[in-house]
Amino acid sequence: MSTEIRPSEEPTISAPEEPVALPPEEPVTVKGTHTEPLEADTQDAFEQVKRVSAQVFDRLGETPDYLLSIFSEYKRPITVIGLVLGALIAVKMTFAILGAINDIPVLAPTLELIGLLYSGWFIYRYLLKAETRRELVSNLNSVKDQVIGRNS
Repeated sequence: MSTEIRPSEEPTISAPEEPVALPPEEPVTVKGTHTEPLEADTQDAFEQVKRVSAQVFDRLGETPDYLLSIFSEYKRPITVIGLVLGALIAVKMTFAILGAINDIPVLAPTLELIGLLYSGWFIYRYLLKAETRRELVSNLNSVKDQVIGRNS
C-alpha cells in the first residue's frame, strides 16, 4: 500500500500494483532427536537430581544452627532493630486508633474540651504561684530520681 499526501488535497490510498509472493514452505526437520527415551541419560539426570536435592537438604538442615550463631553474635543489634520496628508499629497503630476516634462525630470535640479544661486546671494548680511551681519542680525531680535509680 502506498499513501500519497498532497498539501491541498485529501490523502488517497492506492492498492499495490503486484501481489507479494511468499517463499514456498519447506518441512522443518530436527536432526539428532530420538523418539525413544535413553536409559543412560535418564539415569544420569536422576542421579544428578538426587545429588542436588541431598545438598539442598543438608544446607537446610544446617540453617537453624547458622541462625543461632548469627543471633548469638549480633544479639544486641538484632534486639535494637526489633524494638525500633515494634515502636514504629505501635506509633502507626496509635495514629490509626486516634484517626478512628477522630472520625466519631461528637467524640472529637468532647475530647478537645476535656483537654482544654485539664490544661486550664494544670495552669491554675501549678503555674500561677511561685510556691506551686516549686512543688511541681520538686515532684518532677523525685520522678526523675526514681527513673534514673538514685535515692531508691
